[in-house]
Amino acid sequence: MTYRRAPVKAPRLSGMALKAMVNTLERGGVGPALVEKLMRDSGIEQWRELSAGDAPPIQYPLPPGAPPTESQTPLEQAARAAAASPVEPKRETVAAFARAYRDRSTDPVAVTRKAHEAIERLDGGADRLGLFIARKPEEVLRAAEASAERLRSGAPLSVLDGVPVVIKDELDLAGFPTTLGTTFRKEPARTDSTVAARLKAAGAVILGKANMHEIGINPIGLNPHHGAARNPWNRGHITGGSSSGSGAVVAAGLCPASIGADGGGSIRIPAALCGLVGLKATWGRIPETGVPPLCWNVAHVGPLGLTVDDVAAVYAIVAGTDGHDVASRQQPPHHLSGYEDGALKGLRLGICTPYFEDADPDVVARCREAVRALTDAGATVVELPAPDLNTILWTHSCIILSEMAEAMLPQVKARASVFGLDSRTNLALGRHFRATDLIHALRHRHRLTRELLALMADVDVIVTPTTASTAPVIPEAALPAGESNLPVVDALMRFIRLANLTGCPALSVPAGFDRAGLPVGVHLMGRPYEEHLLLRLGRVVERATERRTPGLHVNLLP
Repeated sequence: MTYRRAPVKAPRLSGMALKAMVNTLERGGVGPALVEKLMRDSGIEQWRELSAGDAPPIQYPLPPGAPPTESQTPLEQAARAAAASPVEPKRETVAAFARAYRDRSTDPVAVTRKAHEAIERLDGGADRLGLFIARKPEEVLRAAEASAERLRSGAPLSVLDGVPVVIKDELDLAGFPTTLGTTFRKEPARTDSTVAARLKAAGAVILGKANMHEIGINPIGLNPHHGAARNPWNRGHITGGSSSGSGAVVAAGLCPASIGADGGGSIRIPAALCGLVGLKATWGRIPETGVPPLCWNVAHVGPLGLTVDDVAAVYAIVAGTDGHDVASRQQPPHHLSGYEDGALKGLRLGICTPYFEDADPDVVARCREAVRALTDAGATVVELPAPDLNTILWTHSCIILSEMAEAMLPQVKARASVFGLDSRTNLALGRHFRATDLIHALRHRHRLTRELLALMADVDVIVTPTTASTAPVIPEAALPAGESNLPVVDALMRFIRLANLTGCPALSVPAGFDRAGLPVGVHLMGRPYEEHLLLRLGRVVERATERRTPGLHVNLLP
């Protein structure tokens, strides 16, 4: 198949023009006709006519993965990942916090107080970065005091004890509403999500709930209710989304790791645009118990971090079945086997050159350097056939937007105007899909997964840029409502969708910077349950890549 990407045919709209379009989409009469025209112009008819062959509308079973070659508990794996982290000045990693607590140069209480002061400075006033939706500083300080006491007595719960982390406001945290970036979800959660509970059990100090794109329905990060999340590398640029605040808090130095959620790149996109590491693990690898459902078939929660070791440490603690999440059952144990091995001889990197190069020149150049680091370590490159981007786009769009439209249908029926304009646009598109479209999409999902796994019998990972551009400029004139800009969305999601559709794990790792000093990310997608291999490759890229500090950044350690 020849590589081809159809141009996005949709106007860039904001303000009254966007509002008028949304009102038209939501009405009868010309509304459905307008939706259908937008879809036809973007290639849906070709997709509708494309046969899925013999694929049934159920997910292709993911292979079980190789058993771990090492046996360690999650806490031991987390400690191992932190121990692998090198000592570097001014890199406030999980390991750096653990060392500072161990040598008594600071403690969790002092760190938490500095974090609160920094949050007030960075996230207050007219120049706020739009980092948080909710915080309870006094409650956080009490958690820090308990952690400090455990450390003083020599009984830390884990390597994360006392380490600040932040959770996207898409996961339940007891006592806080899980707003999903909206204004109408106000009931406080009664219990913690599995991920929050595991972080608390490990002693992590949860600073608060991070800002996000409303209901996670867009990869931009401009929230009309809680403010635009701004990129610490340049506050005039987006963070990416929908885990926008989760990316910005780590980049700004407020914590070495955070939790995001990813239905269509929402961990990996902000990781790339904010100069971080972001892991979307295998579907179901990290339980979603306590995460309000938005998109059942493609959703994942997972860590963003300053370094690969930080992400590995958090992944080790939050992954694994909890007995409640159906998707997390019957999985092999998660592990970090071979994680520290930087020799990559025998590993094969799958690259489709025209696809890889369908990005801005600086992005391609930096990602080429990342590939060179991997081949210098012994890996070889295997050329892959071109992906069918139109099929991937419409299969993913149909599934995620149909599921989000159904999840939000009661509120849309009650009062659609509580949503922002871009969310209303996407929800209208989701409601327009036919039942036959959704079955068609599920059949293609099965087929695409089967074909990808067959392709990956000959390669160990598939390498692309994470995003086709670095962080776009925030359209200040369009705030707070934001805009509809499908070319930007396509640039951010071009390399992203297949990992969500198939459930395969994927990792974004910093690959350097463009000429404007904005971060570039490289994307590694692997076979099911091989997160350890992605992290191993990510460490090699990380150690060969230039490091810088954002202009808006704080230090919490002495």
